[in-house]
Amino acid sequence: MILQSNTPGIFLVYILIFFLALLFRYFVAAGVFYWYYYKLRAQRYSSKRLSKRKHRKGQIKKEIVYSIKSSVIFAAVGAGTYWLYQQGVTAIYIEPSQWGYWYLPLSLLLVFLIHETYYYWVHRAMHHPKIFKYVHKVHHDSLTPTPWTAFSFHPWESIIEALILPIILIFLPVNIYVLGFYLLFMTLSSVINHLDIEIYPPKFLNSGVGKQFIGATHHHHHHTEFNTNYGLYFNFWDRWMGTESNR
Repeated sequence: MILQSNTPGIFLVYILIFFLALLFRYFVAAGVFYWYYYKLRAQRYSSKRLSKRKHRKGQIKKEIVYSIKSSVIFAAVGAGTYWLYQQGVTAIYIEPSQWGYWYLPLSLLLVFLIHETYYYWVHRAMHHPKIFKYVHKVHHDSLTPTPWTAFSFHPWESIIEALILPIILIFLPVNIYVLGFYLLFMTLSSVINHLDIEIYPPKFLNSGVGKQFIGATHHHHHHTEFNTNYGLYFNFWDRWMGTESNR
């Protein structure tokens, strides 16, 4: 029997496909950075580690387990978004020329800014004492982050973080290739920001463009101070709202 696109069986297949793709992306990105900076070049980069604390016993195993759980949730949301696309509900489009090539970078910028704004305020809310221990504490159990921390979230946080992109894609026309680039960038950025080693060159970090971006140093202070540096990709909300670390 051939499963139709609206049957529960094919939806589970979609979730499995998305899950395997997400898990592959996570393990490749986190694994490559971990292997290179913590194993192959460990002696060279040990003095450049931003945190002075050692990793907690069993931390990496715990991060991987939670990351797998997060990937299941991300996969379910991704499969749901794909189903909405099949039903013509989303604004995702295939042919780049449909909205003009000039719109491709503009749409990417809009996705960045909308996601950044959503994440900053949701992230601040997750640090509220009445919410933190139920939603965000799992991520901050990694006092000294590693590349594996990138997806290490409590299921509630995974759901909160995953919902914004489908909402954006319902209302904002986004080319499928722009979306693919954004998803890849999102994973790499999260891994790099949790690397606990600053890999961006000082010349870039001190440039006009570089000063707008978040790197491992910026996010390191969030994991040590807890009430600063809430941004995702950029630091403009932290600057505007006075939550940027003074360090």
